[in-house]
Parts: sequence; C-alpha cells; structure tokens
Amino acid sequence: MTSVLYDVPGPRARRLSLIVSIIATLLIAAGLAAIVMFLAAPRVNAGGVAQPGILDPVRWDILLDVAFWRTIGRGLTATLQMAGVAAVLAIVIGILLSMARTARLAIIRIPAVVLIEFLRGMPVLLMMFFTLLVFSTGQFWAGVAALAVYNGAVIGEALRSGIASLNKGQRESGLAIGLTPLKVRFLIEFPQAFRQMLPIIIAQLVVLLKDTSLASIVGYQELLNIGLRQNPVTFGSRYLFTFFFVVLVVYLLVNFSLSTVARIVAKRTASGSGGFKARRVERIVAQLGGAGMSGASKLPPEPGAGQPPRSGDPS
Repeated sequence: MTSVLYDVPGPRARRLSLIVSIIATLLIAAGLAAIVMFLAAPRVNAGGVAQPGILDPVRWDILLDVAFWRTIGRGLTATLQMAGVAAVLAIVIGILLSMARTARLAIIRIPAVVLIEFLRGMPVLLMMFFTLLVFSTGQFWAGVAALAVYNGAVIGEALRSGIASLNKGQRESGLAIGLTPLKVRFLIEFPQAFRQMLPIIIAQLVVLLKDTSLASIVGYQELLNIGLRQNPVTFGSRYLFTFFFVVLVVYLLVNFSLSTVARIVAKRTASGSGGFKARRVERIVAQLGGAGMSGASKLPPEPGAGQPPRSGDPS
C-alpha cells in the first residue's frame, strides 16, 4: 500500500533507519547503565564518612517494615480527604461561576469575569497562607479553600466554554416552548456542557490532587509531609531516597488512575455525545413542552385542514 504523504523508503533508507535505531538504543542503554552505576556507588558525606550507595539493600529494607507503610497509608488518606472535599467544592464553585459568567446582566457578568481572572492568577500557596492567617481555619480547611476556589475558577471557565459551544437553536427552542432562561440553562444547556467538558474537569481534578502537596508547607499532615519530613526523623535519614521513591510511585499510581478515567470518559463522550444531546432535548420538550403546547391544540384548524384533497388538487 503506497502513501500519498511521502515516498516509500527504499532499501538504503531502511538500512540507514535501522542503523540509527540501533545506535540510539545502545546510547539509551549506556545512559541507563551509567545512572545505575552512579546510584550504586558509595558516597562520602560532609563529615568524610562513607555511606552505602542508593541502590544498596540496606537502604531498602525499610520496605519490609509494616510501620512504614502505615505512615504512607495515613498520609495518602489525608491527601485523598483534602482532594475529595476540595474537588466537590470546586465543582460547585465552578457551576456558580459559570452561571454568573454567562449571565446577561452586566452587573453580574463583569464582576464574575474579574473574580475568575483574579482566582486563576493567584498562586494556590498564597491562597493557603491567606486563608490560614486571615481566617485561622487550620491547615486542612486552608488547603481545601485554596484548592477549591482556584480549581473552581478553572472549572467554571471550562463550563462557560462548553455552554458557548452549544447550538443556539436549543436555547431558542426551550424559550419557544415556555421555559424560562434559567430553566433552559439548567435543564438543557448545562447538562450538555458538563458532559462535554467532563474530561477537562477530571484532568483538572488530577491537578488538584497534585496541588495538595502544597499543603505540607502550611503544616498539613499529607503524603508529602509524612513521607519526606517525618519519616526521615522516625526511621533515619539513610532511607531518604527510598521515601522519595515510594512517595513518587504513590502519586504516579493515583494520578495515572484518574488520568485513565479521564481518557475513558473522553472516549465515551466523543462516541455518544450527539445522541445524548438529541435525547436530552427531546425528553425536555416532551416533559415540559406539553403544557406549553396544550393551548395550540385549541386553535381553530386552518381552512381545508383535515379534508381529503379533491381529484383535481395535487397530492
């Protein structure tokens, strides 16, 4: 099968490509081997005392300690608690901001635009410090509030773009059958925008989960704080790289799980969004439009309506 985008490589080009691939593979393998040798080499600290290399078994026997995994579990639980509460609040805040951002009244829309841009531009860590110092909420709620308002602003802007991308005819149809603008927004436009932007929202929740590590700076006992601050004091500083590696793997596994969910949702949304929109609009019209169209059935029929056509009339 020939390609219309480029010429099929000949024997010389294929041979050159094979040679380049082999050389690149050897270079990558050599680089990995150099990294392993560097990590396995003994180290000398500032006091002149030789210490075993990072890959030495004495630095990894902590993985067999049940108490160590209990601390990791406690930190992961605290991280998921903060991320879960902040995620729910962020979605609620995002919905409210998207409604205000798309309001027709300038007195509501303009302050919403200013607020969204302010929240998106302010660092999350500064929000945590501000909430902690001004409102004295404690480490947990300082982190939750900062993560909720920042990610809520991002989610709100995503929902606004989802609403703006919808067909304007759906809103006009809803208004034509007697729905108020607010009902059109909540019953027709917003469910479709939320479904359309759901992959982006889940991806933003992955960012929210990673940003919970900033709460360690304000003293919250989450995964990063326990793994890299408390564990070296409890179990010894020689396991510092081991602690770093375990915390990294835990974060990667959790974030990879959420990213996988986002990809599955994106695939299903892309394959069934059109049918969902049509069914949604038809259901709303059937449930709420009947009352608005009931008066139309009382109108007198047009002249000739319901009468069979005469033989001379075109069918």
